[in-house]
Amino acid sequence: MHITINGIDTRYVLDDDGSGSWMTFVHPLGADLSLWDQHAGYFRSHYTVMRYDARGHGQSGVPAAPFTIEDLAHDLAALLDALGARATHLVGVSMGGMIAQQFALTHPRRTLSLTLADTTSGYDDDTRQVLRERAANVRRDGFASQLDATLTRWFTDDYRRTHPEVIEPIAEVLRGTPPEGYAAACEAIAGFDVRQQLGQIAAPTLVVAGRHDMNTPVAMNRAIAQAVPRARFETIDAAHMAPIEQSRRFAALLESFLRELVQPLDSERQSQ
Repeated sequence: MHITINGIDTRYVLDDDGSGSWMTFVHPLGADLSLWDQHAGYFRSHYTVMRYDARGHGQSGVPAAPFTIEDLAHDLAALLDALGARATHLVGVSMGGMIAQQFALTHPRRTLSLTLADTTSGYDDDTRQVLRERAANVRRDGFASQLDATLTRWFTDDYRRTHPEVIEPIAEVLRGTPPEGYAAACEAIAGFDVRQQLGQIAAPTLVVAGRHDMNTPVAMNRAIAQAVPRARFETIDAAHMAPIEQSRRFAALLESFLRELVQPLDSERQSQ
C-alpha cells in the first residue's frame, strides 16, 4: 500500500490479523520494510503490525531537500495518523532505533514501548565525518561502492557464509536503495544527537546489542539503557543486524519484554 505523508509517497504494509495493540517496525539505513518480514510473522497474530519504507528508501519517495531524524519521526507520526493509530509499540534497529528514540521524545503519549537494537543516541565527531564522507561517496559512485563493507558490518563472517538465503535478498534491497536517499539519510544520522534527552523517555524500553557489533558497539547501546529510566538491556551473539542474525532470540526477548513489562501496564491503564 502507498500513501502520501508530508509530501512523500510512502509504502507501508499492515498486518492486522491480531487486532491487538499496534506494533511498528522501523528499518535501518539502506534497507526497507522487507527486513522485518519474519518478525511481522512472529507477532501479527497478537498485534496490529505495521512496517514501512522511510523516505528515501525502498519504494518510498526521495525528497529533493535534506532531512533530519526528527523529520523521519514526524513522517512516522503522520503515517500513524493517516492509518488511525493512536499509539504504538516501536521496534527499530540502527537508524530505525534513532527514529524510534526521536518519536518517543516528540510523541511520548503515543509510544507504548520502545525496543532499540544496535543503535545510538549520537555519534562522536569522527564518526559524523565518516558518515558525511560515505554520503559523498555514494552520491559520486552509487551504492555498489558500499555494499560489501555494509554486509561485513551488518553480519558476522560465519552468518554471511552459512545463510545466503538471508544475505542475498538483503543485498538486493541495498543495491536498489536510491543513492540520494541513502546519502541524505547518512547526513541525517550524522546530525542526530539526543544523548542529553534520554532521561525524558518514559516508555518501557528494551535495548538489545549484538556482541560483535562494530557499528554501534555494546557500550554504546548499554549507555542508552543506563540513561533511559525504565530500560532493560540484553546482548545477543550477533553483529549489527542482531534482530536478523538471531531472529528467534530477538523475538523471544521482545515477546518476554512485552509480556512482563508492558502488558501489565496496559491492563493497569484500562482499569483506571
